[in-house]
Parts: sequence; structure tokens; C-alpha cells
Amino acid sequence: MTKTANPFDDSRHVAMYAERAAQMVPGYRDIHRLATVLIAERAPSDAQVLVLGAGGGLETKAFAEAQPGWTFDAVDPAQAMLDLAAQNLGPHAVRVRMHHGYIDDAPPGPFAAATSLLTLHFLEYDQRRRTAAQVRERLAPGAPFIVAHMSFPQGSAAERELWIRRHVANLLASGIDPADADKARAAIAMDVPVLSPEQDRAVLIEAGFTDVTEFFSAFTFRGWVGYA
Repeated sequence: MTKTANPFDDSRHVAMYAERAAQMVPGYRDIHRLATVLIAERAPSDAQVLVLGAGGGLETKAFAEAQPGWTFDAVDPAQAMLDLAAQNLGPHAVRVRMHHGYIDDAPPGPFAAATSLLTLHFLEYDQRRRTAAQVRERLAPGAPFIVAHMSFPQGSAAERELWIRRHVANLLASGIDPADADKARAAIAMDVPVLSPEQDRAVLIEAGFTDVTEFFSAFTFRGWVGYA
């Protein structure tokens, strides 16, 4: 990611991250499993994987548990989230190199695969495209880049608001406190530059990825895989 305001420096948010992520994102743990499958299609048993926006460590832990030969470079701009990642990874932490920063702070690779899960929706279009292009430069030819984040239609203000209301309704149905759901509504409406699915796909294509395919769709979240 390129440098931008980071909501994950809040200690309360970090403390509740693992529980909240599963509540807020439909199919949260399924995304980890699907990403593992997509990486394993092309990556060797000793693959080095770049995990961008890795704070919390939950996706890296899922990858590590599924593939004991993989190693990881985990990048995140929030030190508190990297600390949580180290805690959540447990014995798998020895296979992970932590990098405090953004995509420009990531090693040059070449990596056998890269992921950015639930992070790119914090970036504006041009920042998103630049970040994706920087990821591509760090990948071996043909390596997959797997992304998943908030993405819903943006055809009109009314359509955008409808999907925000639906997202908030799902948060409430998942057990999120109404006050926190209201905060999420305000954050998405004002601070989260959500793109349409068509725009998100275009970001990857413009960054140079080929065979860009949507592999996940659940309510206000979608995921794609593209190849360097």
C-alpha cells in the first residue's frame, strides 16, 4: 500500500480485530482457504509469498498451516497490527519476515505469489493501481496476485447508499454493536474509497495482470486473481 491514513493504529480496533473481521466479512475464513488454493495452483512447495496488508496475521497463519514449506514476507503500515500478527502466528512466526511499511518497503522478490486481503479498499483508484503495479514488479512471471476487499456498485449516490445500508444491516445481524455499526457506516460513506467491481478489475488489468478472474463474491465483498 502507499502511504495513507491508517485506521488500524487504534489499540481498541487491534484488540478486537480477529473477532470482528469474521463478523464483518462474509466468508472471511473461506477467503483464506480459497486464496491458498489459488496460490498452490502455480506456486512450488517451497514458495516465498508476499502478504501485503498482513497485520493480524490470520491469512498468513491459514497459508502456513496449509503449506508447511511456504515462507512469507508480511507487510503492514501499523506496527500494532504486526505485533498482533506475530502473536497469532505462534510457532509459524519463524517462517515470516515482518516489514513495517507499505509496498515500497517490501523486498524486491521475485515472489511465487502475493495477496492483499481486505486492504486495497482503503486506497483511491490511482494509489490502488500503483500498489498493484508495484506488487507485479515483485512477482515471478505467471505468479498469482490474489485480492479481496469491499467492492459494490457505484452507479449512483442512491445505489451506493443502498449497499452501505445493506452492509450495516449485515453487521447488525452478525452481532456488531449498533454504535460500532454506525461508525462503520460513517467511515465507509466518508473515508473508504470503495470502487465498483468493474473498476476493481480494471485496476489489476491496468497494473499489468492477465487473466483477471473474480473468484469470490459475497454481499459487499469481492475477490479477484490475476497473473504477473
